[in-house]
Amino acid sequence: MNRADSTQPGDDGLSSAAAVFAASRRRLFGIAYRMLGSVADAEDILQDTWIRWQAADRHEIVEPAAFLATITTRLSINSLQSARVRRETYIGPWLPEPINTEDDPALGAERGEALTLAMLILLEKLTPTERAAYVLREALDYPYERIAEVVETSVAGARQLVSRARKHLAADRRAVVEPTQHRRLLEAFLKAAQHGDVAALEELFAQDVVSYTDGNGAKLAARIPVAGRARVAAFVAAFAHHFWTGKEIDWVEINGRPAALLIEGGTVTTAISLTPSSDGILQLLWTMAPEKLRHVTTAES
Repeated sequence: MNRADSTQPGDDGLSSAAAVFAASRRRLFGIAYRMLGSVADAEDILQDTWIRWQAADRHEIVEPAAFLATITTRLSINSLQSARVRRETYIGPWLPEPINTEDDPALGAERGEALTLAMLILLEKLTPTERAAYVLREALDYPYERIAEVVETSVAGARQLVSRARKHLAADRRAVVEPTQHRRLLEAFLKAAQHGDVAALEELFAQDVVSYTDGNGAKLAARIPVAGRARVAAFVAAFAHHFWTGKEIDWVEINGRPAALLIEGGTVTTAISLTPSSDGILQLLWTMAPEKLRHVTTAES
């Protein structure tokens, strides 16, 4: 395989390094974002990866893309450990930061299910190393030999990490619903929610539906999850008379799935996503924290 950079350090070498990094940047972001569930944290990881790439003896690196992916994954593992400590002071439920994938379909090009908000929530159950192994295998189709190198274990150890991750996730995973059906469910929910129609809402919900609101102290944001068909229906109906007033609804694709944005005075105030199942809506995900709504609009918005 060709060497990454045969020049000595200097402007030409740095330009070559920048070109190599740019070619891998999308995939590196995909790894860091899936690991951390945060655009800002993922961007910080990429910045640190770039610094290490600049300082590396690049003419000795035979596979630059693999080197960069390894650095990104290891930095993400360390960052996830500290991020979970920081979240202990978060106000209310923490949800992954939603990201618009209409303008950047390449982000979800490799096994997009591992990008959905529902899957990112499930990945929170894993240890950082299990999560890294799962992301590399399920999202990017890495061979176990490469995963072992990245997380510094044996091939057998890498297989065990992925196997354990799959077992942890299996109990909570539901059958994938097609995007058209997903959108119909969301449309029906929005209609019933705006009318405060408790009966219609209950018809849409799975028995064990849960509503999560990520507001980090934002006004009107519920600070605890609401669970159960009747309770969630009553909860949504209770604020129907004031929550939707003066808001426009815009349709977007968030994390590869249909979603709705509530816009008031030109500002996005809420992103609404749901997790569908064959039994109905399994999760309602309300993102209201302003700092998490920066990447939900399209380039044209």
